[in-house]
Amino acid sequence: MIARLAVLALAAALVWAVLEPPSARIELAPRVAGALQETGASHPVTAVLLGFRAYDTLLEVAVVLLAVLAASAAAAAAPSGIAPPAPAGPVLRALANALVPVMLLVAGYFLWAGTTQPGGAFQAGAVLAAAGVLLGLAGVLPPLDAERAAVRIGLAAGPAVFLAVFVSGALAELLLLVETLLTASIALALLCLFAAERR
Repeated sequence: MIARLAVLALAAALVWAVLEPPSARIELAPRVAGALQETGASHPVTAVLLGFRAYDTLLEVAVVLLAVLAASAAAAAAPSGIAPPAPAGPVLRALANALVPVMLLVAGYFLWAGTTQPGGAFQAGAVLAAAGVLLGLAGVLPPLDAERAAVRIGLAAGPAVFLAVFVSGALAELLLLVETLLTASIALALLCLFAAERR
C-alpha cells in the first residue's frame, strides 16, 4: 500500500511539473560560454560534462567499474568446465591486423577532439575496447583478469585522478591527462566485462 501511494505521489508530481512550466525561461548557453575557460575545454558540450557535471561523469565511470566487480564476482561463482573457444582462423587474424591500427587512430582522434568538440573519454574508450576485443578474438591479446593488481590499478587510475584534479581545481590545465586516463580505465573495464562473459 505504501509503495502504491509513493508511486501515485511521484506520478502526480511529474504531471504537475509538466503542466506548470517555469515562469521565466532560463538561458544556459550564455552562462556556459562565460565560464568556458575555467574548464579548459573549448567546446560547450565537453565543458558541461567535465566542468559543470563532473560528478555525474565520475558516477557514470563508477557504474562501469561496479559492473566489472559484479561480472567478476558472477564469473567466479559460475561453474567451470566451459570449453575454451576455438582458435582464430586466418581471416579473423587478417581482419584484426587491418582494423586495429585504424581503430587506434579513431580512438586517439576521439580523445584529442574531446577538448574542442563533442567526443572524449567514453567514445575513445569504447573504440579502444572494441580493438581489444577484436585482438582477443584473434588470439593476440589474452583475456584480462580483473583480479590482477595491475588491472585493478588501471581501472581505478582514471576515476581517482579525475576526482583529485577536479577537487584541486586544476581541470583546465590537466584536461587531456584526465581524459587519457579515463579512456584507459573505461577501455579496461569494457575488456574485463568481455573477459568475464567468456570465462
